[in-house]
Amino acid sequence: MAESPSTHLSGDIMTASLGKRFVAEAVGTFILVFFGAGAAVVTLMLAAGTSPPNAFNGGIGALGGLGDWLAIGLAFGIAIAGAIYALGRVSGCHINPAVTIALFATRRFPGRDTGAYIVAQFIGAAAASLLFAWTVGPDAVTIGGLGATAPFPGIGYLQAIVIEAIGTFLLMFVIMGVAVDERATPGFAGLAVGLTVAGVITTIGNLTGASLNPARTFGPYLGDWLLGGSNLWAFFPIYIVGPIVGAVLAAFLYDYLAGE
Repeated sequence: MAESPSTHLSGDIMTASLGKRFVAEAVGTFILVFFGAGAAVVTLMLAAGTSPPNAFNGGIGALGGLGDWLAIGLAFGIAIAGAIYALGRVSGCHINPAVTIALFATRRFPGRDTGAYIVAQFIGAAAASLLFAWTVGPDAVTIGGLGATAPFPGIGYLQAIVIEAIGTFLLMFVIMGVAVDERATPGFAGLAVGLTVAGVITTIGNLTGASLNPARTFGPYLGDWLLGGSNLWAFFPIYIVGPIVGAVLAAFLYDYLAGE
C-alpha cells in the first residue's frame, strides 16, 4: 500500500473519485471470491469420488480436512494480499462489508461512502461466482456449490455466529494494527492480512466455512440459487451478524488498547 497504509484503508487521504473507488472495491472483492471460493470449489471437484482419511465431519476434500483448508486458506490469503497491494492506493481495498462498517463505526470512514462500498463488494462477489460457474461448468455448482459457506454438522446456528465473530475479530484486530494505525510499519499490511485470513480459514473452515465476510458468502449463495444449486439463504444471517459484530468489537477494542 502507499506511503501510509492507515490513511488509505480508512479513507483519510484517498483522492480517487467515488466512482473509481467503487470499481476498485468491486474488482477486489471479485478477486477474493473468484480465487478464494474458487479454490474451495476445485478442492471439492478434485475430491469427488474419493474417501477422506478421517471422520471429522467427513472433511472437505481428499485430504480430509485440515490439509484442504490450509490450501483453501492460502488461496484466499494470496488473493487478498494481491488485491490489497494492487488496489489499496485507490479504495483502501476493504473488500469486506464488515471492515467497511467497522471503520465507519469508529469514525474512520465517511458515512456517505459506506453504502456505495458495500454495494460494490456485493456486486463484485456475485460477478465472481457467476463467472466462475460459467467458466468451469455445471460441476462448479452441483459438486462445488460455488464454495458456499454453511455450518458443518454439529455446529448450531448461534455457535456458527460466535465462531464467525471470533474469526472476524482476529482479522479486524490485525487490520487495525497493520493497516489503520498510523504508527504501523508501511508495506506489510497485505502480507499480514492475507496470512491472518489463511490461518483463520485453516482453523474454522471445517466449522462454518470461515466466511468472515458477508459479501464472500453472498456471491456463492446467489450463484447457487440462480443456477439450480442449493438454497442456503436461511444461513445468510450467520455471515452477516457474526462478521459485523466481530469486526466492530475488534475496532473499538483496538482503539481502547492502543489509544494514547
